Amino acid sequence: MSDRSMQEPTFLILTALAAGPQHGYGVITDVQEISGGRVRLRAGTLYAALDRLQSEGLIATDREEIVDGRVRRYYRLTGEGGTRLAAEAERLRRHADAASIRLRARLTGGALMGLGAAPSHAGGTA
Repeated sequence: MSDRSMQEPTFLILTALAAGPQHGYGVITDVQEISGGRVRLRAGTLYAALDRLQSEGLIATDREEIVDGRVRRYYRLTGEGGTRLAAEAERLRRHADAASIRLRARLTGGALMGLGAAPSHAGGTA
């Protein structure tokens, strides 16, 4: 398992597939919805990411069907993919919690209560 943080598109693709198997266009529309329209995956970008995620064992082909003479492939999250997604969601939650605590302390003028904040060295003197 990698200790590196996930790129946002990877996180959003895995999040989309956490709800259940989807085909490519379903993933594209789900990612757009999850991100509030901020992330819009193009087909080429998506399929390159799906190939990479499949080779990493984070997703797998669930099934294929023929629609209008074309193969529609559905992808699903694997157990490893679910584990990695959960770890990344927890990492992001911890970071968001730390930011929220520090922002609240800043707004109220309070101390950071043991968060190990380094003293400010504004003005270039120590």
